[in-house]
Amino acid sequence: QVQLAESGGGLVQAGGSLRLSCAASESIFGLNVLGWYRQVPEKQRELFATVNRGGMTNYADSVQGRFTLSRDNGKNTVYLQMNSLKPEDTGVYYCNLGDLRVPQREYWGQGTLVTVSS
Repeated sequence: QVQLAESGGGLVQAGGSLRLSCAASESIFGLNVLGWYRQVPEKQRELFATVNRGGMTNYADSVQGRFTLSRDNGKNTVYLQMNSLKPEDTGVYYCNLGDLRVPQREYWGQGTLVTVSS
């Protein structure tokens, strides 16, 4: 089983930036970013970024133009660059990797907390 670990969260002021990492225990070459999620207590989990079957990254309107996904297969890591952060971006961020053709291959991290102050 592939193990994932998110990191890079923290406390930032509105307008600031953070770079989150999603590090895997083994190669991610054949895996897709099924989604990045964030969740605030007592609120529904929000899916804000996905990679479709064509390999295109789709962002929710709430983060469009501010968040960017990237990956470094050599480091077995997926990155999420977050710029122009807003208080409403606060939450626990989770990465979800898998194989679009093999539903059984789906992996989750434990999450990393992002807090944006106003």
